[in-house]
Amino acid sequence: MNTLIGVILVLGVIILVHEWGHFIVARLFKVRVDVFSIGFGPRLFGVKRGDTDYRVSALPLGGYIRMAGQDMTDVDSGDKPPTGAPDELMSKKRWQRALISFAGPAVNLIFPVFLLAGYALIKGEAVPKYIDQPLTVSELPKDSPAAKIGLEASDRITSLNGVANPTWGTVFEKGLSDKVLQLTYTRDGQTHSGEISTEGITDPTQVFGDPPGHVLVDDITDREKPAYRAGIRRNDVIETINGKQIPSAPQMIAAIQKNGGAPAQVTVRRGSQHMNLTIIPVQGKNERGEVTWQLGISVGPEYTFRKVGLSEAVTSSVVKTGEGTVQVVQIVGQLLTGKLAVKQLQSVVGIANAAGHAVQEGTFAVVALMAALSINLGVLNLLPIPILDGGHILLLSLEGIRRRDFSMAFKERFIQVGLVFLLVLIVYVMYNDVMRMLPLHS
Repeated sequence: MNTLIGVILVLGVIILVHEWGHFIVARLFKVRVDVFSIGFGPRLFGVKRGDTDYRVSALPLGGYIRMAGQDMTDVDSGDKPPTGAPDELMSKKRWQRALISFAGPAVNLIFPVFLLAGYALIKGEAVPKYIDQPLTVSELPKDSPAAKIGLEASDRITSLNGVANPTWGTVFEKGLSDKVLQLTYTRDGQTHSGEISTEGITDPTQVFGDPPGHVLVDDITDREKPAYRAGIRRNDVIETINGKQIPSAPQMIAAIQKNGGAPAQVTVRRGSQHMNLTIIPVQGKNERGEVTWQLGISVGPEYTFRKVGLSEAVTSSVVKTGEGTVQVVQIVGQLLTGKLAVKQLQSVVGIANAAGHAVQEGTFAVVALMAALSINLGVLNLLPIPILDGGHILLLSLEGIRRRDFSMAFKERFIQVGLVFLLVLIVYVMYNDVMRMLPLHS
């Protein structure tokens, strides 16, 4: 049931938003829309309003709008060829048709801004729990300028450039905009002072070390990797590795690299339950293509929620959406260069499973997944692949350069190539999703 609810909330809404973008711009240019469909294939149910049949179809692998007088080479064009009527798509200028194609992905990239900002205003913005904790020096990097003036782990910063009793939020939210830090700190009840130059440093962890807290498992990146096989699940908190406390993600990564391929004794907390697990790391490539020891999880700090105003909510959502967009673009680049394997992608099967887990975890997980999927759909649909929106835009651009349309035979071949490519990719990724869910792989 959670999976069904998740698919409706996540995939259904994201597809609806995407097609709504096409629909709105099509109507803006006075193009008649005959069908607005969530899913492909036979019509299950729906309602007709004006000229448009709003329907839900049998195959939940996407959606489409069918505009009057579409190019007959489009897979969702129907069986009615263009007549030249002024309200038909092919009667419009190429730049208008290109904007109609662009509108779906564009709305997908805008939607997370409204979604995240709205959630932040209602529930609050998710921030790491350590933000409000006192600024206390942790294990310092070897090249930290703080170490050069004598700061040590557990020193408590009592004043930072005139700010009394600063927190970790003080340095993370303000950053290191000041090139010189005047500070006082306490150690064993005694007060000391010093001055730190931060020239060329932007990350506060390079000065004060990693913030305190626990490492939260926010995703299982591969169920065939050691962490899942050992019993680690999403929302588990990793507390120790080989008996050593692990307060941050970087320290966890460092501990795993130091451990090498030897069995690691890991203590995790799941709710109020503590578990001792044995995990044997495996080698793999990170996002930079470097060979590292891996567990098959992504981690982050534990979060809490704080109330924010409209301006802060919108600014934060814009930043998060921008960061997410850049990350998806980077992943596409890694796929094209071979640094990331295609088998790590998820199909509708994997997404439906993730949506079910998100519903079980709560509204924040659902909202975060919807925002991530909307960004993914927006970016991927802009790729210049035949059958995708980016492919349509590419074809219209080439026709604009030529100042005449390609032949029907060429456009049919163009669409067929894209369709075959996507079908093969979908089947391959779906196969991997199913295999990861089988008992043999989990």
